[in-house]
Parts: sequence; C-alpha cells; structure tokens
Amino acid sequence: MSTGFWVVVGFIVLVLIILSSCVKIVPQAHAYVLERLGGYQATWGVGIHFKVPFIDKIAKKIVLKEQVVDFAPQPVITKDNVTMRIDTVVFFQITDPKLYAYGVENPIMAIENLTATTLRNIIGDLELDETLTSREIINTKMRVSLDTATDPWGIKVNRVELKNIIPPAAIQDAMEKQMKAERERREAILRAEGEKKSTVLVAEGKKESAILEAEAEKEAAILRAEAKREATIREAEGQAQAIIAVQKANADGIRMLNESNPGGAVIQLKSLEAFAKAADGKATKIIIPSEIQGLAGLAKSIVEVGKEG
Repeated sequence: MSTGFWVVVGFIVLVLIILSSCVKIVPQAHAYVLERLGGYQATWGVGIHFKVPFIDKIAKKIVLKEQVVDFAPQPVITKDNVTMRIDTVVFFQITDPKLYAYGVENPIMAIENLTATTLRNIIGDLELDETLTSREIINTKMRVSLDTATDPWGIKVNRVELKNIIPPAAIQDAMEKQMKAERERREAILRAEGEKKSTVLVAEGKKESAILEAEAEKEAAILRAEAKREATIREAEGQAQAIIAVQKANADGIRMLNESNPGGAVIQLKSLEAFAKAADGKATKIIIPSEIQGLAGLAKSIVEVGKEG
C-alpha cells in the first residue's frame, strides 16, 4: 500500500475522532454551559447535542440535584459576650447554570463565608439561652438571608440547619449542674406526689373500710331487730294460742256442765273452788257470799261426820 493510502486512512480516523468529540449527551439532572470563542453560547439540557469543533467548548458541567455542604464550626459571640462554636449544614440547589458558572469564582467557598457572617450577625443579637432554645428561628433567618444573597449566583438555598452548638467548657459544666439540679427537683416533686397519692389512697381505704364496717353493723343490727321481732311475734302468738286453748278448755268445761244439768249444790261447790283458787294462799282477806258460807258449813259437817264414822 502506498503512503497516500495511509494518509487518507489517518485523515478519516482523525475526522471521526473530531466528530465524535463534537457529539455530547447530557444526562438527567445535569446541565452543560457551552462557550463559543470564549463567550457564553448556550446551556445544554438533557439529551444529545452537537458543537462546532475547535470553536465551541463545554465550559462547565453542572449538577442540578440538591446538594449538601457541611461547614466546619465557626466561632460566634452572643449578645451577652459568650463565645461558642456552631457548625452548620446548608442544603442548596442550582437553578440557573449560567449564573452559577459566571456569577462567582468559587460558589461553595462563597456560601461558606456568607454563612459564617450571617450566623455571626444573627447570634450577635441573641443571648446564650435564646441561642440554645431558638434553633428553628435561627435556621429560618439564615435560610432567608442566604437565599436572597445567592440569587445572583443562580443558587437556591432550601434549608439551613444548625448541626451542633458547642458552648465553652465552663458554660457546659454550669449547664450540666443546672440540668442535674432540675432532674433532682423533678425527682423530688414526683416522689412527693407519689407519697401524697399513697397517703390519699390509704386514707380512702380506711374510710371505705370504716363505711363497710358501719354498714355491716347496721345490717347486723337490722337482722337482730328483725329476729327479735320475729321471736316476740312468735311468743305472742304462742301465748295467744295458749290463752285460746285455756279459754276453749274453760268453754268446753262450761259446756259439759251445762250439758250434765248440774244441781245447785254442785254449782256452789264449784264456786267455792273458784274462791279457793283466787285466794291461792296470797290473799289476806276474802269476802265470801252468804250462800257459799252455808255451803261451806254443810261441807264441813259432812267432813266431820265422815271422820267420826
């Protein structure tokens, strides 16, 4: 093969290399800034693009996804002259590739310095206690301030977080002692409340026990009274039945006497027996009617005649 052939082959290969270098594919969430003869030409988005060889060049490849930058702790001074160190985390996203490429020389360093100065300005207006308890307020103020300042750079600041607040050692020691005292105070309060509840529960238990005992005594007294009343009723009923039985026996006796048609002498003897029972050895004086006295004399005479015989 002649030399001319190899020259043609080499030329073709060179042309292919140059053409392939002019074809660019931009991936998702990326953007390419194109310059022509040193000046801004266009911003390429996602897809395939072609550039003019030796005239166009890709000046900057930019990532459009949200990015996170963690800055080292920065010394700040509070309103009450306490020096502490605070490190921050900034979440940002590039919204304009052209401004990002030409707005500032080193965007990350610019954001770091801007974050440090903004943080010092905000903390300088707060006292130590406010700084420790106002993280959300500080985060919001810093985000608004940084977002406004980075707009000319094509950057949008989405969030700013205070990652860590490091007060001086003496302040940390005092805070730990304060926290310990607060925990002991809460423990004492909880212990006192527990003892109070325990005392109340014991008192309520005794009260309920006394109430139950009183109710039991009341029910027992009611049962005893009912039992006594029942016994009295039964005793009265027994006495009434006994009286009825005696009266019935007396009535039967009278009826039998009436049926036997007794004579006057028998009636007088029964009357005498009744007076004898009425006396029963207890009466000191008994008045006997004259009819019964005669009957008594007749009875005595009969008894004496019986003895002589």
